[in-house]
Amino acid sequence: MKERVSLLFIEYGEIDVLDGAFVVIDKTGVRTHIPVGSVACLMLEPGTRVSHKAAALAARVGTLLVWVGEAGVRLYASGQPGGARSDRLLYQAKLALDDGLRLKVVRKMYALRFGEEPPQHRSVEQLRGIEGARVRKTYELLAKRYGVKWKHRNYDVQEWDAGDLPNRCLSSATSCLYGITEAAVLAAGYAPAVGFIHTGKPLSFVYDIADVYKFDTVVPVAFKIAAAEPENPERAVRLACRDVFRETHLLKKIIPGIEEILAAGEIEPPQAPEDAVEPAIPNPESLGDAGHRS
Repeated sequence: MKERVSLLFIEYGEIDVLDGAFVVIDKTGVRTHIPVGSVACLMLEPGTRVSHKAAALAARVGTLLVWVGEAGVRLYASGQPGGARSDRLLYQAKLALDDGLRLKVVRKMYALRFGEEPPQHRSVEQLRGIEGARVRKTYELLAKRYGVKWKHRNYDVQEWDAGDLPNRCLSSATSCLYGITEAAVLAAGYAPAVGFIHTGKPLSFVYDIADVYKFDTVVPVAFKIAAAEPENPERAVRLACRDVFRETHLLKKIIPGIEEILAAGEIEPPQAPEDAVEPAIPNPESLGDAGHRS
C-alpha cells in the first residue's frame, strides 16, 4: 500500500479489461490504460460503468473501487479489496466494546491529532466536544491565514452548487482523504464501520483515522484553493490533494498509524489462525538479502 499512487478519479467512461490491460474507454472508443495494481483506490463518478472483469481484477490486486457523487463529494458505496481478517477484526471490536479500552484509543487519537495529551478524567463524549471546539477554531485560523471568508462548516449534498466555495473545497478534499484511508483500513484487515470517536456510520473508523491526518494534509489545501477561486475548484482540489499525499508520504503513514493508535489499548492482538486469509495486499517476496530491493 505504501508504494502506491493514492487515487484516481474516473467519470464518463467504461472500465474494462481488454487484452489483459485495465482500461477506461471513453465515448469515442479511446482507451486509457490504468496501472490498477499501483493505485490505492479508484473514485468512480456518475457516468462510469464497470465490467465484471474489471471489478474482479481490482479486487484481486487490492485496489478499492469507490462510487462517489458529482465532484466526488458523496460516497455511495465501495468494493472491498479482500475483506477484513478475523484476527484484526476481533482485536478492533474488543477495543471498541470495552469502555476503558475505547477511551485509551480515543485519547491516543486526540494526542496524535493535536500534538498534546488530552485533559485527564474526561469521557469520550467530553473529548469529542473539546475536539469539535478545537476543529472549529482551526477552520477559523486557516480561513484567516489564507484570506478566505468563512462562516461555518455546512453544505448540502442534495444542492451542491448552493454551497459556498470554502465548504465545497473542504468537502472535495476530505472525500479524497476518506477514499485512500478506507483503502488502507481494508488492506490492513480492519472494519471501516467499527469506530471509536465516530460511531453508527458505515465509515466510522475511516473518519476516525482520517481526522488524525486531516489538518496536516487536505484542510490547508482546501482553504488555499478557495482563496485562489479557480474556475473548477473541485478539480483543483483533487490535483492538490494528490500532490500533498505524495509529498507527505501519507500512504506510508496510515497503516502504521492505525497500529499505533490501537496499541494504546494496551492489549495483545490475537494471533491469526494458521488457515487465516492472507492480507489483501501482501508484502512482496524479497529477491535476496537486506541489500537487495524487494
